[in-house]
Amino acid sequence: MGTSAEWELEVRPRKSRRTAVIVAVVLLVAFVLFGIFLRVGYTGVNFRVVDQFAMAAIGVFGAAATLLLTRPRVRAGRRGVVVRNVLGDNEFEWKHIRGVSFPDRKAWARLELVNDDYVPMLAVRSNDGEHAAAALDRLRELGAKYGASD
Repeated sequence: MGTSAEWELEVRPRKSRRTAVIVAVVLLVAFVLFGIFLRVGYTGVNFRVVDQFAMAAIGVFGAAATLLLTRPRVRAGRRGVVVRNVLGDNEFEWKHIRGVSFPDRKAWARLELVNDDYVPMLAVRSNDGEHAAAALDRLRELGAKYGASD
């Protein structure tokens, strides 16, 4: 993938990252508290200590899964564009990229490829407003700069 010095643009979502971190913390705290207070009163079910730990573990897994939503990133530079959504990176050379767009009523932008396919870019989200618009403008500039030379 290369070093961060070779990338002229790196974009991450702002609002959705903040929201995901808050939700992860709330999930973790809620499930740990549920686990702690699981045996406080009699409910007709016989809960054990292992059930309390299991409840906390569910919170840890839920928080970890929610934090996967903080991973999206788009990097662009001379070599092309690297799109990382929730899982895995996809690298595209400029010669394979037709452009970028933000379809109407969609939550995120997409990278349009020359074979009429497209790749969603979860890092460029509509709720980030000007941040997303600036990212698309910069991606278009880099595409004009490097795409024409190939």
